[in-house]
Amino acid sequence: MSQFTIATRESRLALWQAEHVQALLRAQAHEVTLLGMTTQGDQILDRALSQVGGKGLFVKELEIALEEGRADLAVHSLKDVPMELPEGFELACVMQREDPRDALVSNRYSSLADLPQGAIVGTSSLRRMALLRALRPDLKIEPLRGNLDTRLRKLDEGQYDAIVLAAAGLKRLGLAERIRAVFEPSVMLPAAGQGALGIEVRTQRGDVRAALATLVHQETWLAVSAERAVSRAMGGSCSMPLAAYATLNGNTLTLDAAWGDPDGKLALVQVRQAAPVSDLASAAALGQQVADALRSQVLAQGGTLPQLGTTGQH
Repeated sequence: MSQFTIATRESRLALWQAEHVQALLRAQAHEVTLLGMTTQGDQILDRALSQVGGKGLFVKELEIALEEGRADLAVHSLKDVPMELPEGFELACVMQREDPRDALVSNRYSSLADLPQGAIVGTSSLRRMALLRALRPDLKIEPLRGNLDTRLRKLDEGQYDAIVLAAAGLKRLGLAERIRAVFEPSVMLPAAGQGALGIEVRTQRGDVRAALATLVHQETWLAVSAERAVSRAMGGSCSMPLAAYATLNGNTLTLDAAWGDPDGKLALVQVRQAAPVSDLASAAALGQQVADALRSQVLAQGGTLPQLGTTGQH
């Protein structure tokens, strides 16, 4: 038996995720405690993430706890994890994915099509903004920050006609009844890693990696490796409206990616490619190919992208 401490954000969803991992490790006879923390990303709610340092704001304090030995592992929503981890840190485990789709939540309207012209839709995701604009350019899209409960409260107060959230978070917290409609990936492509949990450890912690081995879901890990490779190769970060979603059928991985113009002036660019994959490296190679195709199409229509070689690390 080993003793482990899990570093986690203190939002209700983050705690659910950490407690889920805690229960699975306890079932293997490990002793597991939680270290709850408030991150900069939780504290800065008046500005978009793209303006204040990006998704790394949700993980930095957790990484410091790992580095200082106050925690042994950190549980993250994978879509919040920067594409490049600091030296000495690694993803040790990707767990089975929950529903990867986006969900429409509204107290008055049952679908995107039902929203009247000029309706106010809340999201601070540049990806969702770009995809919503492509679907309904007449809508008024307003920023929406805060944890899941805060976002729902703002909707219930009447600040928005509808909001768009990850279906996975609502389902994990027993709030599936709030979902009025889900967007199929063919309509609104998810973010890289959406719906999956990733567990981060210090590179030298082979003991933690060994304990986590039974929690690994290889099919999900292959898919998200391809998705995250797209974002990494595009210089992707929360300041780029980028979507990537992969599905595995047998040994064939099919990867869809989309890029939207942050200013809404250029058409949505979409790429789909498929290839046989056998390991994380071949999955990532497919992601690189899709990114190359996406980048060339974006540049061809006059879009602006970060220079190749930038990482999107915050």
